[in-house]
Amino acid sequence: MSKQQNEKLEIIRHSTSHVMAEAVLKLFPGSKVAIGPSIDNGFYYDFELTRPITQEDIPLIEKEMRKIVSEPHAFERREVSREEALKMFADQPYKVELINDLPEDVQISVYNQGNFTDLCRGPHVESTKDINPQAFKIMKTAGAYWRGDEKRPMLTRIYGTAWEKPADLKNYLDMLAEAERRDHRKLGKELDLFHIDEENPGEIFWHPNGWTIYSTIRDYVRQKIRKDGYVEVNTPFVMPRTLWERSGHWAKYRENMFITESEKRLFALKPMNCPGHVEIFKNRLRSYKDLPLRMAEFGSCTRNEASGALHGIMRVRGFVQDDGHIFCTEAQIPSEVKKFCDLLKDMYKDFGFGDDKISVKFSTRPELRVGDDATWDRAEAALADACVQAGLTYEIQPGEGAFYGPKLEFTLVDALGREWQCGTIQVDYQLPSGERLNAEYIGDDNGRHHPVMLHRAVLGSLERFIGILIENFAGAFPPWLHYQQAVVIPVAPSFNEYAEKVAGILTDADLRVSADLGNDRMNAKIRFAQTQKIPYMLVVGEKEMAEGTVAVRFRNGAPQKVMTVEEFKQYLLDNVRNHSVDL
Repeated sequence: MSKQQNEKLEIIRHSTSHVMAEAVLKLFPGSKVAIGPSIDNGFYYDFELTRPITQEDIPLIEKEMRKIVSEPHAFERREVSREEALKMFADQPYKVELINDLPEDVQISVYNQGNFTDLCRGPHVESTKDINPQAFKIMKTAGAYWRGDEKRPMLTRIYGTAWEKPADLKNYLDMLAEAERRDHRKLGKELDLFHIDEENPGEIFWHPNGWTIYSTIRDYVRQKIRKDGYVEVNTPFVMPRTLWERSGHWAKYRENMFITESEKRLFALKPMNCPGHVEIFKNRLRSYKDLPLRMAEFGSCTRNEASGALHGIMRVRGFVQDDGHIFCTEAQIPSEVKKFCDLLKDMYKDFGFGDDKISVKFSTRPELRVGDDATWDRAEAALADACVQAGLTYEIQPGEGAFYGPKLEFTLVDALGREWQCGTIQVDYQLPSGERLNAEYIGDDNGRHHPVMLHRAVLGSLERFIGILIENFAGAFPPWLHYQQAVVIPVAPSFNEYAEKVAGILTDADLRVSADLGNDRMNAKIRFAQTQKIPYMLVVGEKEMAEGTVAVRFRNGAPQKVMTVEEFKQYLLDNVRNHSVDL
């Protein structure tokens, strides 16, 4: 979807939220309104209702909304003084609070449509007739604290979605139904991958099937980064307050850190790995000849996320990152970023995300930043040059860079067209500086210099990335990733011994294969293998045993093939070696 289309939809959704607010006030007279913005794929509005909302109310609200848009009213913008605004919304305490919090020099505006007036910056559609009555839907209700503060009143948040055409709404609802079918939490249970204890939210218990996938990904990443010149390290999970104070995290990130005390000293469970990597760099005297130094870690991190923000394995408290930091000179930034982009593209391809499924966002200098403009000019130019060299197009996000340097963010588009931000590379002049952790190397001039630090990750959180893969493949992982690559199914118990022999040959080749020797009939075993989304089902009977073959049934329904055991072994080994996403 183009930027122009997105902007048009945002306006439609914002306007629809106003229509919904008008409908709610008609059905719940005396209720109080708070805020109603557009959001990704929809909108919401927060209310203090005069009575609890029920499921039976939803179609009544939608009916009233359709009635409102069928009687076209213009969205009329009017600028008002602070005094006028306070008088206008005197019976709406949340609006009064918003007005009082506005800076003195801000121009206050209101929008009116029909009998409803709202405090709003806009913009809006010209008229309610620009909202298609068959292209919006109320999706759900939830509780939401006013301004996100649990000490403030709990409001009722009504979520909706709105589109330009009814067909767009249908496509969106179909996508949601498919997303529900692919939900990693549902599939995680069905495939016995993991569980999360209600008493321990945000922490994952990996079961054998899930841990096999996890370990396969970790080993794959390890092999790739070693070939790319990284040294792997490991840093402590618990580090002292003094380090976090020097790094700046104590002041800027403390509320997201788990703090503990020992022997009258404060320590934090690390929320990120970068300070530890700087400490390793500093542990001995470095020379410019040591640079670039590429340091990688499967770093266990924990962050004190609010329980309400947690979501399966996508948003957790304890996670592992494929983290890495490159210590280099400023002159080495372009080549190192290019090298990283090449690595990232190569790895994403093996997970089924080709160049057409990758988008790059280039975040430039924010208003509040450290360093002079000349340094930022060089850093931004280096990132832009690296993208061009790597064949990546990018979208500029002005002012969205970190305070210490610009960054690239890599977003993957999954099978449902959803976007997931995964990889990143960030230029950092600040953390290794004398004002922070004071990392130094001896330059070719025999003087001491601070290196530039490139923060980088390809997958990001391994847990979250696995969640993305589960939903992208709907649990039908490529053979190289699947916890069980094939199952040998005898047509009768008399062929169990041959089935075991076949499984043994394949297992000895380091393939994940087992024989199903249970008491169920063959068809039941095949159905079970299909529910587990096992790529290959190897059926063996009298003919196969006599000829040393297997009848290969493919998960995707491709025509069955008969292969010798050796042929199938080589076929699967080649598939795994090539990291193919196809069968």
